Amino acid sequence: MKTEEILALYDQQMRREIEFTDMRKDVLPHLVRFVRPTPGMSIIQYSHLNEKNADAAIKEQIDYFTRLKQPFEWAAYEHDLPVNLMCRLEKHGLVSEEPGAIMALDINEAPQALLEPVTADVCQLIHRAQLLDVINVVPGVWGGDFSWISERLGGHLEIPGYLNIYAAYIDNQPVSTGWIYFHLYSQFADLWGGSTLEGYRKKGLYTAMLAMRVQATIQRGYHILTIDASPMSQSITAYYGFRQITTVCDFGWKVQKP
Repeated sequence: MKTEEILALYDQQMRREIEFTDMRKDVLPHLVRFVRPTPGMSIIQYSHLNEKNADAAIKEQIDYFTRLKQPFEWAAYEHDLPVNLMCRLEKHGLVSEEPGAIMALDINEAPQALLEPVTADVCQLIHRAQLLDVINVVPGVWGGDFSWISERLGGHLEIPGYLNIYAAYIDNQPVSTGWIYFHLYSQFADLWGGSTLEGYRKKGLYTAMLAMRVQATIQRGYHILTIDASPMSQSITAYYGFRQITTVCDFGWKVQKP
C-alpha cells in the first residue's frame, strides 16, 4: 500500500472514525473531540480548518474546556490545515510537546525477522494485578508518574480483544514492556509503551516485543500497524520496514488558576 493511501486511511479510521471506550466522542463541524471524565486529559483528535475559521475554532475549544475546568490536548499533524495551525495554537497559549513520527507498517511487508518465534522470556499480561510489572519499568525509562496505568490499562484489559500487554523478563525481573490496541471496525492496530530499562538494552528485547505484537496483528487479521515513535523507536521501527507517514505534535492546555 502506498504511503499516501495509508495516511488517508489513518486520517479516516484513526482520527475521524475511531472510538475510545473511556471518552465521550463529539463530532463537530470542523473537528473531532474526545472528552474524558474530569480531571482526565481530553483530546482534539482531528481537525480540518482553514485560514478563516482556525482561530475561532481554537478559542471555542479553550472556552469549552475552561468552563469544564478540564485540561485538553490538541493533536496537530504536519499535514493538517491551515498550514500554520501549530503557530496559531501556540499564539492561543497552548504548549507544545516534543513531536513524534507516525510510523506505519503494511503488515504484508513485515520482514521475516519479526515473524520468527520469539525466544526471549516475553509474557502477555492478562490481569490488572500484573500491570505492576509495567509500572516498575516505564518510569525508569521515561521518568514521571505512571500510576494511571493500573486504572486505565486495567480497564481496557477487561474489554475483550481490545488490548494486549507484554513484558519481557530477565532473571524473573520485568525489564521491557509494550502494548498494542486493536481498534474496532478498523484496519489499524496501534503500538504503545515500548520501553526497555537502560541496563538491558541492545539485547534484542525491543525487537522481541515488536515481533510479539506484529505476530498478534497478523493473527487478529489487522492490516496496518502504527506507532507514534520517539527518536529511538523511530530508528528501530524504520529498520524493520515501518515508513513515516506524518508527524504529530500535541499542544496542551491547562485551566488557568484564578
